[in-house]
Amino acid sequence: MRALIQRVCRATVRVEGRTVGHIDRGLLILLGIGIDDGLQDLQYVAEKCVNLRIFEDDRGKMNRSLCDAGGQALVVSQFTLCAETRKGRRPSFNRAAPPEVAKAMYEQFVQRVRDFGIHAETGVFGAYMQVEIHNDGPVTLMIESER
Repeated sequence: MRALIQRVCRATVRVEGRTVGHIDRGLLILLGIGIDDGLQDLQYVAEKCVNLRIFEDDRGKMNRSLCDAGGQALVVSQFTLCAETRKGRRPSFNRAAPPEVAKAMYEQFVQRVRDFGIHAETGVFGAYMQVEIHNDGPVTLMIESER
């Protein structure tokens, strides 16, 4: 499982011109679910996203987590994070979980983030989406569950 996280001042996701998710200060989490990912991967990545200390404290040091900072999360399914790009010029998505499996895990991931007390908004699984991001920093990190 891969999560590309971006610290944001605000972020919005739209489907067919309609806003389906919006957050103010917090994290945009682009989530890629692989064919071999399971519950342990989901729990690890969710815990890491909400507890990684990437928000500034009173001294300007990245010393606060999303939980500490009282931030929000916008979680967007992003199967292209599972792409294999080492061979050729066309990405292969063979390592991405099938949609029915990925959707269930995506929903579990969002619930796990909410279980930490985080207000979480979402995109629409499988839809064509436009994501508007106002980076804060910018701070962008990749979290992977691979053992």
